[in-house]
Amino acid sequence: MVTSRLVLVLGGTRSGKSEVAERIAAATGVPVTYLATGSSDSAGMDERIGRHQSRRPASWATVECGANLTDALAAAPVGTVLIDSLGTWLAAHHDFEANVPALLAALQSRPGTTVVVSEEVGLSVHAPTELGRRFVDAIGSLNQLVAALADDVALVVAGRTLWMPADEAGPR
Repeated sequence: MVTSRLVLVLGGTRSGKSEVAERIAAATGVPVTYLATGSSDSAGMDERIGRHQSRRPASWATVECGANLTDALAAAPVGTVLIDSLGTWLAAHHDFEANVPALLAALQSRPGTTVVVSEEVGLSVHAPTELGRRFVDAIGSLNQLVAALADDVALVVAGRTLWMPADEAGPR
């Protein structure tokens, strides 16, 4: 029987969150499927994607799922799955109207280890636009929902990892 483990890795831009998630996934010792939610839309994004690709072992399967994360997660083979990232998945949906309940159900039902990378935006400067504020609200809510399901939650700041204890107040 395959056990399930859900790990949420949060961090700001350039915090090192993806590298931490990659180390967690590699440490499982089983095949890894990398679900990439971002796509290239600029030279800067090409550079970021290239850096991520260069760090991954050739043995890892990569699925460029974009907005179709839930379907890709359901179709992923048994083993470890690394999702990078929830922010780009959410941003791929018009008005950030993603099917969050379907994603949560897929995360809960998946056998094996699932490592989820997401942007922690609550510690940054307030977004100056209405669209930016809506994104901050949407990703903040999504992060809370995934964290409530997660077995482990890590916050990465400047390449350092802080493991977060479970909420002592109990379930929401």
